[in-house]
This record gives sequence, structure tokens and C-alpha cells, in this order.
Amino acid sequence: MSVEILSRLQFAFTVAFHYLFPPLSIGLGVVLVMMEGTWLVSKNPVFHNMARFWTKIFGLIFGLGVASGIVMEFQFGTNWATYSRFVGDIFGSALAAEGIFAFFLESGFLAVLLFGWDKVGPVMHFFSTCMVALGAHFSAVWIVVANSWQQTPAGSHLEIAGKIMPPGYALQPEDLGQARMVIDDFWAVVFNPSSMDRLSHTLMGGWSAAAFFVISVAAWYLLHKRHEQFAHYSLRFGIALALVASVLSLVTGHHSAVGVAKNQPPKLAAMEGLWESGPDAPLHLVGVVDEKSSRTTGIAVPGMLSVLIGGTSEHPVTGLNDIPLENRPPVNATFQLFHVMVAIGFSLIGLACWGCGLWAFGLLDKPENPLTRAFLLICVPAVLLPQIANQAGWFTAEIGRQPWIVWGYLRTSQGLSAVVREHQVLTSIIGFGFIYLLLFALFIFLLNRKIQHGPENREESSALPESWMKQSRA
Repeated sequence: MSVEILSRLQFAFTVAFHYLFPPLSIGLGVVLVMMEGTWLVSKNPVFHNMARFWTKIFGLIFGLGVASGIVMEFQFGTNWATYSRFVGDIFGSALAAEGIFAFFLESGFLAVLLFGWDKVGPVMHFFSTCMVALGAHFSAVWIVVANSWQQTPAGSHLEIAGKIMPPGYALQPEDLGQARMVIDDFWAVVFNPSSMDRLSHTLMGGWSAAAFFVISVAAWYLLHKRHEQFAHYSLRFGIALALVASVLSLVTGHHSAVGVAKNQPPKLAAMEGLWESGPDAPLHLVGVVDEKSSRTTGIAVPGMLSVLIGGTSEHPVTGLNDIPLENRPPVNATFQLFHVMVAIGFSLIGLACWGCGLWAFGLLDKPENPLTRAFLLICVPAVLLPQIANQAGWFTAEIGRQPWIVWGYLRTSQGLSAVVREHQVLTSIIGFGFIYLLLFALFIFLLNRKIQHGPENREESSALPESWMKQSRA
């Protein structure tokens, strides 16, 4: 395989592995704020137990996220040196902001969150929890901003050897060593046309991942009749967050798709397998794309894509036949991954509504009820669904913007390092694969051990730290 294919596979593999953990960190930060805040208000020790248990899980996930994320930044310099030089002015600002405003905030208060239960009072500990959750969200802000700028560049211009180039200039091979993007307006970079839509959708994906993680563990405890009080409360927190996150994922996903239709028409056409331009564009629910014959077969709703994008069936949508072949993304892969994400998204809404229905009718505390038991049995493996949806969504976004690594400016094939060879990339892929396999095995082992052990037995008020009791009485 070529250096380009191998480098893309390596980056996809390392990012996909890393992306298992940040969504959980983002969502669990919200869960911890909910649980600890409820304890401060109610003084019910079970909420304190819940916060302590999920804090330990958060610490494990945070550690794996940091360890797996460092590799990506090194790849920018090793495999993608031309790309790094091209976007350095943009990415340097965004990544510096991520380090200063997000990572330092999150990691600075993390020690208090993890080890300060018996050292500080409940208010200070809750403040630390809020800061860690806020830091996790800020980290997502700057990473998504940087990635979104690649999708919809704004607030910048192209320079070659110090000369400002006109919009739409096509880079030549001899330009690559001297070409770079330069910031004109930092806030226009931050609020580029796709950043806020993609950020909101990403955050909801993180909230969903954490919500169904909590639901899955709680359901497992209830099915095995272990830590039942803890599990009942955890299940409620998870269901509440799952309903909010899954419904908002639908809303933010729709807004993001409208933006894609406006700013990246080839990507939308690939996502929907749409070949002919015009009004009354169909929305495919499921299908198979034959790129050779330029045809998509499957179940489609006539005119629905036009309605969703423009509010009327008369709204025209650009099809792939009007896009030059060299500017089309891989259509079938984009189509299938997008539909996997959408199908899982609606499934998560259904599960969240099912749980809310059981809660409303007083059946959530009755595992012996057939509907409740069926719900719990489904929820245990459902922890995988948000993770699959997040991965499918990320691959949709990245595959769908091909052949561009920076939309309209730099092609992926132009961003490679000049000196890297195939055997070097292949060797590093094998090495990363082995190391990540060990890391994942360690993660699963430690996670399983913590879940099997369960929460600490702190149901009595006397088990709480003395400093907490003093402040609580005050």
C-alpha cells in the first residue's frame, strides 16, 4: 500500500481508539455534577456513594484518554509534515487555547476531584467537579473548532512564499513547501460556518455515551440483584440524561446536515447517495450504493431530503453527477456510515423513551416485570450503541470531506511528509496496534474490576468524612 493509504489508516486507527474515551469523559463530567449536586441538596448518602463510584470510573477513563491522545499530535509532524506546515498558524492557535483554557483547567482540578473527598469540604469538592466537567467541554470546543475549520475554512487566507493568493487558487506541486494558511480573524476561525453545529452534536454524543454507560452498569446490578438502591438511583440519572442527549442529538444533527448542504454539497450527496440534482430530492432510509453505475437502490421517502434541508419539496439539492469525479468522496462508505449513525440515534431515543415510560408508570423499580426486565436486558449491551454511533459519525465527517484535508485548499494526498516511507508507517501501525491492544485490555480489566467491586458501603451518615458532616450540619 502507498504511504498515503498507510498514513491515513494509522491516523484513523489511533484517533478511533482515542475517541472511545473523550466522549465518556465529557458525559461523565455532567453525570458527576448531577449526582454530587443532588447530594449537596438532599444530604442523602446514597448520592455521595454514587458520586464517589463514578468519580473512580471517570479517573480511569480520563487517564486512558490522555495516554491515547498524545500520539495524534506526533503524527502531524511525522506523517503529515506538509499539512502541519500548511495549517500551523490556525492549529497552533486552537491547540494552544485548548491547552491553556481546557486541559489545564480540567487536570488542575482533577486531583481535588479524585483525592480530595476527605481533604476538602463538600462545596469545594463540588466546585472542583464542576471545573473538571467544564474543562472537558472546553477541550472539545477547541478540538472541534480546529477540525471544523478544515471542513469549512474561514477567517484566513492562503499565502505562497509570502504572497497572498486569490480565493479558489489551486495549489501546484511546487507550491507545497511554501504554502500556508494565515489567520485574518481569530474569532471567524472559531465561529467558522460548521463549528457550532458540529460542537453541539459532538457534545450530545458524549452525553449519550456516558448516559448509556451509567444505564448499562445500573441495569447489570439490578439484573444480578446487587447494590440495588445505588442502581435504582443511577438508572434514573442515566435515563434523564439519555433522553435529553438523544433528543438533542437529533436536533443538532439536523442543523449540522443543513450546514453540510450549504457548505459541503458533495458530502451531503454522498451521505444520502443522491446522484441527480434538483428539487424533490429523496431521503434514503436504507440502501446500497453502486458507484460504478451511479445508482442507489433501497427504501427512500420522495422529496423528504429537500423538505428537511430547505423546508419544501421544491428546494433543490446538489447531486453527485454535478460534482467532478476527482472531487467526490467515497460514496458508499459515507452513505453506510451515516445511516448507521442515524439508525442508532433513533434507537437511543426509543430506549430513553422506554425507560422514561417505565419510570412514569412506577415500573422502573420492578425488575420482575416483563417490560422492565426486557428493558434492563437490552440496556446492558446498549452501552456499545453510542460508541458505535460516535465512531460512525466521525468517519462520516472525515471520509465525506475527501479528497480534501482542508476543504477547497489542500488535498489529502498533498499533505504527506516527503521523507516518510511505506515500511516506516507499517512498522508504526503494528507497534501502535500492539500497545493499544495492551492498553485496551488493561482498561477493560480495571473497569470490570471496579464494576464487579461496586460502590463502597457508605450508606450510613457516620461513614461520611467528618469535614463533610461539619459543613453539612452548618
